[in-house]
Order: sequence, then C-alpha cells, then structure tokens
Amino acid sequence: MSSAIAAAPVSPPFAAAPQTQGEEEVVSLDGLSLCYRLAQQRVFSFKEYLINMIRGSLTYNDLWALQDIDLKVCRSEVLGVIGRNGAGKSTLLKVISGVLKPTSGQRRVAGKISPILELGTGFDFELTGLENIYLNALLRGHSRVEVHGKVDEIIEFSGLGDFIHSPVRNYSTGMMARLGFSVATAWVPEVLVLDEVLSVGDARFLKRCHQRLEAFREAGTTIFIVSHNPLEILHHCSRCLWLDGGQIQADGTPQEVVRAYAVSAGDDETVAMLDAPADP
Repeated sequence: MSSAIAAAPVSPPFAAAPQTQGEEEVVSLDGLSLCYRLAQQRVFSFKEYLINMIRGSLTYNDLWALQDIDLKVCRSEVLGVIGRNGAGKSTLLKVISGVLKPTSGQRRVAGKISPILELGTGFDFELTGLENIYLNALLRGHSRVEVHGKVDEIIEFSGLGDFIHSPVRNYSTGMMARLGFSVATAWVPEVLVLDEVLSVGDARFLKRCHQRLEAFREAGTTIFIVSHNPLEILHHCSRCLWLDGGQIQADGTPQEVVRAYAVSAGDDETVAMLDAPADP
C-alpha cells in the first residue's frame, strides 16, 4: 500500500463496534497524548549542553506524536493499526507496551504484555542465537527454568537449525525476525504487540506465525498488529484503526477502514481488490 496520503480533510471517523456486555476490557486509553521536545540547536557534547542550559539559550519545538487518543480494546480482539509513515503507529504501540510514558491522559493495561517493536530489541549481537533466547526471555520476565523447558520448542519453531549456535550479528533480517517472534510467542501472553514483524520471513514461516496468532486469539490473547500490508490486516484483524497526524481518523471493520485509507492514499489497486465481487 502506498505510504502517501492525501492532504485533503478525511471523512468523519467510523464508529467502533459497540462493546458487548460482559466482554473484558484489556487495554484502555483515555485522552492520551504524547509530545516529543525537539531541540532547535545542535549540541555536540554534554559540556556544550550544560553551557547552553545555564545561559538559557536552549529552545525546543513540540512535536505531538499522539493527540487525544481514546481507545478501548477487549479480550480476544485483533486490532490492526494502519497509516502512513510518521502517523504515530509505532509510538502508540510503545505507549501501550509501557516503553514510552504519555505526556497526558491515562493508559491502563490488564495482563502481561509481550511486545515485538523493533527487530533486534533485547538481543546481544555478539551472543549466539541460543544464548540470546535465554537473554531475551529473561528480559521478558521468564525464569531460567521456564526458558530451559521451552528452548527446544523455540529453536524448532524458528527453523534456524544449526544457525542457532552462530552469533546473531551474522543473521539476516528474516532470521532475526524468526528468532524474536519465536521467543516472544513461546508463552501465551495476555497482550501481544507486533510492529511490522510479519513483513519479513519466508512463506513457510509466515504460515506458522499465522497459525500461532490464530491459536492465541482463540486462547483469549488481545493482539495489536501494525502493518502496511492490507491483506495482512484483512486476514488477521477483527477491527482496524487508521492513524494520521497522531489522531484517530477511523475505527471500525478492517474492510471499511482499509478501503477509506486506500481511497485517501490513492491506492486504486487495494480499492479494486476490496470492491471486487466475491467468488461464488
């Protein structure tokens, strides 16, 4: 899908599907905003920074990455997040995961979060893949005994074979993604956060990822997926969110939200695919 998006005003947001009575709310964001302070001056050393700070000559620009986000996601929902580059998608996932603290508003998450936000996060590139399984899993809060009981399953799922004994610095992007996904999903989490993770990897591994995501959904896991691939959103997600300029532009079914985004982005191929009649 094209990352370009029209500058014209977008249509009013779609209403989210009403929450069914009895559904358990897992993630709740109320009036959430996040602002980055960007220094106007280029500072090349800590000494220079202190001098400018004492003189009061440091000035900043405010960049609002997220603005007044209200979002409630229930157990077993699979929420896709789409939008152009710089729209705030990754920032939203980092706030939900607790990596970033919002400037204002409230964030509430019920349950343990297993995020995969960037390839290589939590890995030491000088250690082997096997050593990084233990390191990454320990950083996620699992005990060494728990990791030892899962390590063979993780290696088998990753399909890395003998490469598991090689330093991670020698891994390709796809191999890194396979190892990270295998570790993060070795245990069933309450909340799984995936940022462009399924965009790499061979067809065989992606099929196994899709099967595992479906099993997690059936087990009650709430899943967030950021992707630029409309087919991925349509295939996996029960709900879709369109972000632009740090604000929610649409929240509804994947078909209607992806179509609205594609129309705005001038992606005629995706629009044609969605409008094509279903095979009898």
